[in-house]
Amino acid sequence: MDKKKENISKEAIVAEYLTGTITYRALEVKYGVPSRSICDWVMEYQGRKPSWKEKKRRKLEIEGKTPEPELPKDVKLLQDALRRSQLKSELLEEMLKLSEEYTGVDLRKKFGAKR
Repeated sequence: MDKKKENISKEAIVAEYLTGTITYRALEVKYGVPSRSICDWVMEYQGRKPSWKEKKRRKLEIEGKTPEPELPKDVKLLQDALRRSQLKSELLEEMLKLSEEYTGVDLRKKFGAKR
């Protein structure tokens, strides 16, 4: 944008588009702002701008792929709990291994009858 045009805000550009008969391209030439940005601002003001999830879903539909179904919240919580317990198990195994190397004593309990 030029120095004299910098003081124009997004709101003013959106208002000019919504109140007048001026196009995005004409606003682009007038203010030096890309027409795609102006279009996004207008859609955002009107509440029609899609979220990133909606954009991703549309892109997958165009490519012919089916989007992955959204998992219920309880399934996501269970997956997170499983991941944490697996990490904890790996940590404990590594601690046992390091302790056995450091002390030279086998710390794992042996089950079964003693002979």
